[in-house]
Amino acid sequence: MLQELKKIICSGLFLVIATAIMAQKPKAVSFTIDVNNKAQTIDNIGASGCWFSEGIGKFWPAQKKEQIAEWLFSKGFDEHGNPKGIGLSAWRFNIGGGTAEQGDSSGIKDFRKRVECFQKADGSYDWNKQAGYIWFVKKAKAYGVENLIAFSNTPPVHFTKNGLGFKTEKDFVSNLQPAKTSAYAGFLADVLKHFDKEGLHFKYISPVNEPQWDWSNKPGQASQEGSPWSNSEIYSAVTSLDSALTANNLNQQIMITEAGTLDHLFRNNGHAATQVQHFYGQDSRLRLAGLKHLPNFIGGHSYFTDAGDTNRVKVRRMLRDTAKKYNVNFWQTEYCMLGDGYKEGVKEKRTAMDCALFLAKMIHTDLTVANAAAWHLWNSYEPGGHEYDTRYYLVALKPNETHTDGDFYQTKALWAMGNFSRFIRPGMQRINISRSDKMDEVAASQNIMLSAYTVSCKQVVVVAINYTTTTQNIKLQLINFGQVKTATKFVTDANVLNNLKAYSANDALKDEMFLPGRSVTTFVINK
Repeated sequence: MLQELKKIICSGLFLVIATAIMAQKPKAVSFTIDVNNKAQTIDNIGASGCWFSEGIGKFWPAQKKEQIAEWLFSKGFDEHGNPKGIGLSAWRFNIGGGTAEQGDSSGIKDFRKRVECFQKADGSYDWNKQAGYIWFVKKAKAYGVENLIAFSNTPPVHFTKNGLGFKTEKDFVSNLQPAKTSAYAGFLADVLKHFDKEGLHFKYISPVNEPQWDWSNKPGQASQEGSPWSNSEIYSAVTSLDSALTANNLNQQIMITEAGTLDHLFRNNGHAATQVQHFYGQDSRLRLAGLKHLPNFIGGHSYFTDAGDTNRVKVRRMLRDTAKKYNVNFWQTEYCMLGDGYKEGVKEKRTAMDCALFLAKMIHTDLTVANAAAWHLWNSYEPGGHEYDTRYYLVALKPNETHTDGDFYQTKALWAMGNFSRFIRPGMQRINISRSDKMDEVAASQNIMLSAYTVSCKQVVVVAINYTTTTQNIKLQLINFGQVKTATKFVTDANVLNNLKAYSANDALKDEMFLPGRSVTTFVINK
């Protein structure tokens, strides 16, 4: 009798414990991924190497700059199957305007943000300029980066109205002398032609950058090179550049318009607003669509549209709908956390992982809501810490005063971005998915965000962001894919060891899988 009583008590206790454990286990969210239900094609995911490339590439010890290049460009794995780098598929190179040669007379206060120019005032060229920048371009090519992109913040200073690389008048008019429009186009074509001969082919050229801002400042107070442009001035510059590329038998494509915010692509007032409508409208006098060297996309920057989940999603829905109406694709060509949106109402410093998660959220939203076909970060490296408020960069720099040497540190943002850039390769198509909890984009922004991509229906890449502080369970339902042969997951979270750390997912894929709290996880599934 006593033995029977013990059995009953033990059985009851086991039931209570089991029930408690089951109650603690979150219900798995099921995501249905039909590889036949495709969305946009991804052209590339990349980053800029502006300003600090010159000092690092030209002066820093080889071992240091080689490590930075490996982190950014490598598609290789170590002996444990962990990625050595984030495998960027685009690298943005800044064609300088000649403010470095002007020294302090340039009016730009930080010497590191002054940039050399290949062309001299007499029209001759010195191709030894920007040697540090070119070191990184060569490394990008050596690592197999698929898309080299050249962009200009200002025309050469000998073409500008005030002889400077920025405006001194707040009139929102281009700093380029109108009579030098063809000369500016010819300069850009000459640069591209030279580097083609050197084996460095830039696939895209961007002649204007953030034309909405006035870029005016007092001499000695300017932060960088820059110029405003009206939509009509952009039209003149782009048509001239198209002609120059044709005349030189070049095949580069022209990127437009690098809008300062996404809003300026489809709304807002001013000299450079509603740019999709102006440049792609059938009846617009500024219609650029149809030029020989103009691809079917328009670029904008995600700055200042990142505060609040509702607003962030709303802006991107409107951009998506406008782009669809005018039959043009969208590229997100610059983003870092310039505003305070990344703080999400928190007053304290944000940890490196907090910043990494917000970056992942931004990439996810631009890809899945705005249907971005490309996504570029600004900037790859800048001076700063690597543990808190890593809002501007992937690699934190501690340079010396002359920027000829220094220390450098990987950030969690580097590897969080790598969850996308390393595995979502050019030509992959995003897959429309459905989820069992029926969350919309806004609600999911504080929960689980998941996107999927495929190539030839032979591989599926799934990027899952767990924005919550607790472990979450998910289940992947693959439709029209066939038998899974291998599956690997790569995890980035606050754990110092988890920087795209590889784990086998073969067995787990058959059942529920867990996402660590505050993490980004990529599943690579092959059949």
